[in-house]
Amino acid sequence: QVQLVESGGGLVQAGGSLRLSCAASGRIFEINTMGWYRQAPGNQRELVAAITSGSTNYADSVKGRFTISRDNAKKTVYLQMNSLKPEDTAVYYCNVIVKRAMWSRPNDYWGQGTQVTVSS
Repeated sequence: QVQLVESGGGLVQAGGSLRLSCAASGRIFEINTMGWYRQAPGNQRELVAAITSGSTNYADSVKGRFTISRDNAKKTVYLQMNSLKPEDTAVYYCNVIVKRAMWSRPNDYWGQGTQVTVSS
């Protein structure tokens, strides 16, 4: 059992900033990948950013504006969002790929989602 709790969403004006947090809890042997996805109404869920132990990936639409980071001790991943645009409006979902035991295969888990709304 792995739980992900997201926080940090809200309403912000265009050009503003938000920082999303996602804390993992439960039995976790190791975390392989942590990432953020988003889904706007009528659209498919898309990858925003992901982070492993040594690399990061970003969607082209957020490069230069968003920064993903992780605190391994706290089992938490963050998404710093700057220069927000109305098109960033979506529900943002945390995703982690973890091993719950040394002998287990990796499984992925999803947070509950947090709403980000950027007004013009």
